Amino acid sequence: MSLTQTRAAPNLLGSAQVINSINTTPPPPGHRLHVARLDRTQDWDLREVHEMAGRLAGALLEAGLRRGDRIGVLAPNCLEWVLLDLAALRIGAVTVGFDPAKFGTDPALIPRYGLAVLFADGAGGGDDDLDDPDGRVRPITDARALAATAGAEPPEPVHYEPDDVTTLKLTSGSTGEPKGMTASVGSIDSGIAAVQEIFRHGERDNLFVFLPLAVLQQRYWVYSALHHGHDVTLSTYEAAFPTLRRIKPTVVMGVPGFFATAKAYIERQVARTGPETPPAEALAEGARRVFGDRIRYLWTGSAPAAGDVLRFFTDAGLPIYEGYGLNETCIVTKNHPGAHRPGSVGKVLPHKEVLIGDDGVVSVRSRFPVCGRYEFAPPGASERMFPEPGLVRTGDLGELDEDGYLYIRGRADDVIVLENGRKVVVQPVEDHLRTSPAIGECVLFCPTQTYLVAVVSPASVPADTEAIAGQLARTNAAFGADEQIRKVVVAPEPFSTGNGLLTSQFKPLRARIADRFHDEIHDPKGSLHVC
Repeated sequence: MSLTQTRAAPNLLGSAQVINSINTTPPPPGHRLHVARLDRTQDWDLREVHEMAGRLAGALLEAGLRRGDRIGVLAPNCLEWVLLDLAALRIGAVTVGFDPAKFGTDPALIPRYGLAVLFADGAGGGDDDLDDPDGRVRPITDARALAATAGAEPPEPVHYEPDDVTTLKLTSGSTGEPKGMTASVGSIDSGIAAVQEIFRHGERDNLFVFLPLAVLQQRYWVYSALHHGHDVTLSTYEAAFPTLRRIKPTVVMGVPGFFATAKAYIERQVARTGPETPPAEALAEGARRVFGDRIRYLWTGSAPAAGDVLRFFTDAGLPIYEGYGLNETCIVTKNHPGAHRPGSVGKVLPHKEVLIGDDGVVSVRSRFPVCGRYEFAPPGASERMFPEPGLVRTGDLGELDEDGYLYIRGRADDVIVLENGRKVVVQPVEDHLRTSPAIGECVLFCPTQTYLVAVVSPASVPADTEAIAGQLARTNAAFGADEQIRKVVVAPEPFSTGNGLLTSQFKPLRARIADRFHDEIHDPKGSLHVC
């Protein structure tokens, strides 16, 4: 393995100053937390949120919780989620976030993850079958009630060192039990500080967040609002587009699938524009109808973004910046104003080093590692991912250009080896297929090591099979003989978290897709199979 990029670590980062600051100091005045639903948005002054979290922290101490105890939260994004997380920070407890799309309210989560208490949406509804004799599963609404307790005095905040832990993160996991990993304060603080250094979020900003707060990085933006002084809006994926029009944020944090959906919607709006409107003007106006007229930039990551999607928003006047990171590393690289190279995932952030092995696999070394091992993982998983202290072997194939921009070329375990010994990296082929508006997502398989089969998530129901067949022909024409797709299997409905084919960050779950469509993938007949 060879070290190919290093960036020196400034002294001002990574001291736990952000987490300690939001624990001890009220946020700058005049900024708000907005929580949106489909039909309405509520908001609270951030100083009020800080005070409520302090009272909740006092109530949790009175209830017997102590530093190091684990507090589970299973709910969609809401005020109570924020209050519980901030209260846990105040007393040194560890937040364990559960994505409602993956977990149901189950008392078995308590012993499985070592929870002292689980606050869950929908708990306490009188379900006689709920086996919770100790009463440790509590409705999420209790958090706000406890925060309103007049007699609960805010405790003296704990002080964190960089190696201290605030969160247990759970991976999406394609099969079986999710792997867990603790998250260090140093990794959180250095990530927030590095992002602030390049984007300078300030008092006029409103950061829009719709991915689950169970994903730790989404909570970064709440911490940033409290520390740096700006607004933050929480939504759910279902309410994202109506909320954008009401709130008009300045920054939108989204996965590539979200922006691909927005692109398709804007294109439909533009298609209805009269011929007297210049195309560039129609595009900009369509984008403003979706995102409002205050966008400073769009942020994307967590999965590869298609080049046509990135170019679309740039052409629409909404700069979009792609980055790279894993649960195990937090943010590693980021494109940003002044250092942006399309096709790359940006330059390495402070306190991170990117190493490219002889096999092309990217590893990341951190001055402030997220953690050093997994919990709840099968034997050998920790050793493979964390081969030495501070180092994470990502499993991604990548390269660095002469200016230090990182390019991700696919997953090492998504390289298909054909019977002739040739290797096919699936990501570029999948990206090409996804350029069709008729295809929402796609995954390549090789059932006999002789030819490729694509399983496609249609962008609409019923699927536009003519457009999908046309895209298949264009993709095959663009690649060589070894990368030819012999057959496309069209799923009966789009992949989603609800049907178990996408992770909470909207990445395809390849193993589940392979299992769900096993017979269709292995059937040698036909070139287009509609389920």
